[in-house]
Amino acid sequence: MKNAEKKTDNSLRMIREHAEKGAVLRRSFFAENARLIAAAALRIAATLARGNKLLLCGNGGSAADAQHIAAEFVNRFLMDRPPLPALALTTDTSILTAIGNDFGFDQVFAKQVRAFGRSGDMLVVLTTSGNSANLIPALEAARETGMYCLGITGNRGGKAGPLCDALINVAETSTPLIQEMHIAAAHLLCELTDYYLFDNVRVLAPLLEPGQPQT
Repeated sequence: MKNAEKKTDNSLRMIREHAEKGAVLRRSFFAENARLIAAAALRIAATLARGNKLLLCGNGGSAADAQHIAAEFVNRFLMDRPPLPALALTTDTSILTAIGNDFGFDQVFAKQVRAFGRSGDMLVVLTTSGNSANLIPALEAARETGMYCLGITGNRGGKAGPLCDALINVAETSTPLIQEMHIAAAHLLCELTDYYLFDNVRVLAPLLEPGQPQT
């Protein structure tokens, strides 16, 4: 090869740009959503304090996030405390493949919601687009069951948005950046849930009084 063009290594510039975009998004996201995150965590704490549970689902990276979050609740986050009931609907390959094969991929979460969900439970859906074909039926099933629906989304919530009782949305189009904000928000939901359940029960107590709505 004669006079082969020497390509410039842009890796360090790419790292700096990604880090800067992420830092700017992180500041704006938490500034806009701090109250929503705190309110969602309080709702999760009240759900668990009443003896109900969390069901979580998502696709791809969001499936991994659903499993990650469930593990933080069932095992522990930062403090040692009793295990909390949370179930990722993304983990049982026999269930997922049986439903997908017999009824279609769009039903893989909805049928599990109907099997495991009860009135007063909470469904948490994670989606960067808000338009995943299997999340819409899951949300519809949860609402029919009397569950509270929390969406952690991008794309302004997409089709899932109107089906959610509360929406924590990342105003961004980059899927990796949305996912980075999702797990940051989820970690705060875990930490704040522990805070309300074990450090600041006074704030939680009014939600547990007789006559308070459970959804």
